[in-house]
Parts: sequence; C-alpha cells; structure tokens
Amino acid sequence: MKHVLVLTLSLNLMSASFVMAEGGDWSLETLGEALFFDTDLSANGTLACASCHDPERAFTDPRETEVGRAVSLGDDDISLGDRNAPTLTYAALTPDFRRTESGNYEGGFFHDGRAASLEEQAAGPPLNPIEMAMPDRASIVDRLQRNLDYVAAFTTLFDPDIWRDPDAAFDAMTQAIAAFERTDVFAPFDSKYDRFLKGEIRLSAQEERGRMLFFDPDRTNCSLCHQAQLRADDRRETFTNYGYHNIGTPVNVAVREATGQPDNYVDRGLLEHPDVDHPAQAGRFKVPTLRNVAVTGPYMHNGVFEDLETVVRFYLKYTSFEKHRQINPATGIRWRIPEVPKTLAVSELIKGEDLSDTDVDSLVAFMRTLTDARYEHLLSD
Repeated sequence: MKHVLVLTLSLNLMSASFVMAEGGDWSLETLGEALFFDTDLSANGTLACASCHDPERAFTDPRETEVGRAVSLGDDDISLGDRNAPTLTYAALTPDFRRTESGNYEGGFFHDGRAASLEEQAAGPPLNPIEMAMPDRASIVDRLQRNLDYVAAFTTLFDPDIWRDPDAAFDAMTQAIAAFERTDVFAPFDSKYDRFLKGEIRLSAQEERGRMLFFDPDRTNCSLCHQAQLRADDRRETFTNYGYHNIGTPVNVAVREATGQPDNYVDRGLLEHPDVDHPAQAGRFKVPTLRNVAVTGPYMHNGVFEDLETVVRFYLKYTSFEKHRQINPATGIRWRIPEVPKTLAVSELIKGEDLSDTDVDSLVAFMRTLTDARYEHLLSD
C-alpha cells in the first residue's frame, strides 16, 4: 500500500493528521494529500503540486531559479512562468469567482480569477504546458491507473465504473485535491495575531502601533482591500476582500527577459479571464491574503519586489509629494512605471497619508504577526 505523506512528521502540524487507517481505508482528504505530493502526475515525473506550494514554506515555491524565486520552474527544468506562485494557505476560504452588483469582480483562483473554484484551480497546473505539462486529461488518468492504491481509492470513494470515463476520473482527482486544501492544515488561524485576539498574548508596542495604523482608514489604505470582515477583531479575518485592482505594479524585467516575452507583451491581469472582456479590467489582479505575508515573498503577482518593506514604501509613492517617496529604496532609482497605467485604482491608492519610517517599520511588524505558528521560525530568515 502506498504510504501517504504525513505532514505532521515534517511540520508538526495539528493533531489531526491525514494518515490512512489500517487496512487501506481512504478518505477524500487523504487521497487529495497523496495526489498533492505526487510527482508522477507531471510529464517528466519531477513536479507535484507541493513543488510550487511547499508546505514547509507556507505553501509557496522555495526553489531558486535564474530570476530568484519570483516565478516557478516547470517540469522540464527549463520553462519559467510569468507570475509568482501564491500561497495556498487560507486559499480555500476564497469565494467562487463572480461579478458583483456594482459591476466589479471578486473571488476565484489564480491571480486573474480564471479558475472559478478550488477544484477548477487544481485542474490547471497538471495541464499547463510550462508547469506539469501533461498533454491531456486522459494521460493524467492513465498515470493514476498505474497506481493500484489510487485505483482502489477512486473506486471506493467515487464510482466503481469511474475509470471508464476519463473526464469523470480527472474531475474526481481535482475534488480530492480540493478536499485536502480545505483542511485546517492550510488555515489554522493560530498566528501571534490570532493568539492576541484570544487574549493569550500581548502585541509589542511596535506591533500594536502597526495594527492601529493598518485598520485606520484615515491614515492608511491597507484595510480598504485587505479586510474581509466587518470587524477588525474578527477571528476569521483573511486580510483580503478578494477584489481586483490595478495598483500600478511595474514589469519584472528580469522575468520578462528570462521568459523571452516580446517587447510589446502586456500581462492584462483580470482581462485574461475568459469571461471578462471590458478594457477597464486590464491590469487588475486579485488582492492576495496577508496571512503569512512576511514569509511568502517575493511580492506582487510577478514577484517584482523582494521584501515587505519595499512593498509598503511602494504604496507611499501615491500618498506623498516628497521626492524621496518616488525612489525605490531597494534599487535607489525611481519606481518604474505601471505595466498598465490607464486603469490605475487612483481613488483607492491616494487614500491615506505619508508615513514616517517608524510607521513603515510598525506596519511591517504587524504583518509579521500574521504568520501561522508553524512558520514563525521562518521570520528569522
């Protein structure tokens, strides 16, 4: 019987582990866990979901490439993506993609929401030619059938005749992976901030100052997009409203050069979604969760910024007339122009005021408190 990787062994994750019961009994979650770590579901057998979403690195990609960790390396050990692999922590709490009554969009998966549900997201990487690179669904199902444990699990959990329909078997695979991603392993809500809300600990003076700044709409615009719940002390806060905005992120030049994109290529963000066609949506990307943000860099949809402080200072260029705010402190030169300047979220970006260096440090300190307990050791990196 194939051994299912037990996350509790390597990560000391929660008491509820996903171990198969004696006798080979599978649950949908244990099957999903096995599939999540299975490299045999990629063309060359080198890449699994966990390769780009490593559980030891807050479900992001820790692998170094010629452009650092900005984007991920494909199964062929050559291909590079154009976007950063986001954390899967708390991803299962994302609502399905939809158009709101105001005509905007929210929810969905990937940076442009093109996958409406978690199951649909799980279906993407195995078939992506620069990721896991399998040619079609039938080829993936053939790989699954080579594993007798999978055959038994699928037959038990779904339908005895499921292997007769490759599409049904493929969909069953995505359901299992999504079920694993919905477990508390991905969303423990046990960060220092969560322990503070429960009254178990106190924040430092710097962290508390950052918390007050973060939720103060007169001083910062942080909570405008990075607050989902009505109350700032809601214990299920995911620190994203799941909306889409163009914040003026510049091109990651190193990535573009490495991927060989033509000079006129533009990543249109939300406008790449097959059901979105209005040009006003160009350049908008989904607001990411700030849970584990301090240990999941580099940042922005293209990994253009290496550290969290740079991200905070990037926003200050919109709220300050000071000349030094127009300089990227990481490079010493002016911030590069937005990739898509015409659809900037100007009204949102200019809200707030210029902040002192002390304020910036305090905001970063607060965001560090959003790190899950099992990843707090990574803060020292």
